[in-house]
This record gives sequence, structure tokens and C-alpha cells, in this order.
Amino acid sequence: MSRQKFFTSAEVSAHNTADDLWVSFLGKVCDLTPLMTQNKGDVLLLPIMESAGSDISSWFDPETKDILKHVDPLTNCVRYYTPRGRFVHVSPAGPRSDWANDFGEPWWKDRRYEVGLLTTKARWIRVINVQTSQEQQLQVCSEETLDEILQRYLRYNSHARSYSWKHEGVSLDMSRTLSENNVPDEDHKLEELRLDSDLFITAILLHFSDDLTEG
Repeated sequence: MSRQKFFTSAEVSAHNTADDLWVSFLGKVCDLTPLMTQNKGDVLLLPIMESAGSDISSWFDPETKDILKHVDPLTNCVRYYTPRGRFVHVSPAGPRSDWANDFGEPWWKDRRYEVGLLTTKARWIRVINVQTSQEQQLQVCSEETLDEILQRYLRYNSHARSYSWKHEGVSLDMSRTLSENNVPDEDHKLEELRLDSDLFITAILLHFSDDLTEG
């Protein structure tokens, strides 16, 4: 089984149009573009459109993983709580002949929309090519292995696999995360000291090792 991909909040926020709409909630990242296409023109898409590219965990009960519920003051019935307005796959307040409930799982439970997981902590690193002195800052997910971080870096150097990745002179295990390689995230400590974390971004040095890797 393949490992799920992690995304930063910034990556999710880049998908913020009806033609390319992502949201995150309860640690999941979902691509709702197919939902938007399938229900194009439906006014019930408006609350989702207004939240495009953002985290909507506040819509959900973290224990049941379902939409929050409340007692409707008009009917005294338990209903979904949707203060932004009713949205796609949420049933209407009362019986209606035009309510189609044959969609199967509601979108927030349908795993077909899931594209990955939201990182619990994003961090910045500096990747420095020792041979060329080229430096690139990357925002990465704390759960990502160095191999997965390398995938992010390939757009800047297609031969990145031809390099040894090191931190403070120690070669990094590419199958492990930064923290597992004893490359700590010191953002919290810097915040306590009231120091600008942008001035203390961790540096990963790339040392050229061979020229056999294809781009």
C-alpha cells in the first residue's frame, strides 16, 4: 500500500477556484473539483466556494467525523449545523420532493475525494548545492522523509539524486524524516526567545557524488 502524501496549508490554499478546488478538514486534504463539476450551477455549492483552499475543520465534530449537529429551534429536531448555509449533500429542513438523496456517501465521507493528509507542522529548510552555491528555500511537511523532500526539490535540480544530502557534516538517511535524522525543528524555541525564525532556517547541504543519475 502506497504511503499517503502530505500537503502544507499553503499548497491547499493554491487550489481556490471552482475549476480547481481543494479543502482540508480533520487532517485530510480533499479535491472537490469533481463535486463542483457534477453540481455546477447549484446554489448549494456557495458555502464550499467561499471556503475554497481553506481548512473547514470547524464544520465537523472531531469525534464522529460528521458535520456538527444542533437542535433546530423551529422544529426541535436534530439537524446539521450549517451557519454558512446549507451545502451539497446536506438534507433540507423538511420534506421536499426535489431532494435527491441517491448520491451515496456524502462528499465529506467519500474517500474518492481524498488526495492526502494535511501536515501537522510545516517547516522551512534551505537546500544548498555545495558545488554551484545555488540555494533554494523549501517549505516541507514535518512528516515527509528526505526522499519525499527530494521530490519537491527536483523541479530546481533534476539531478538531485546524484548528490549526498548532509546536515552538519552528517549524511542523512533518505528514508527518514528530518527529525528522525536529528535535524530538529527549532521554531518553537526561537519563538520563545523572540528570535526571527527566518534568520535561522535549517541548511541541508548537497554534495555531488556521481553523474549517472538521469534527469
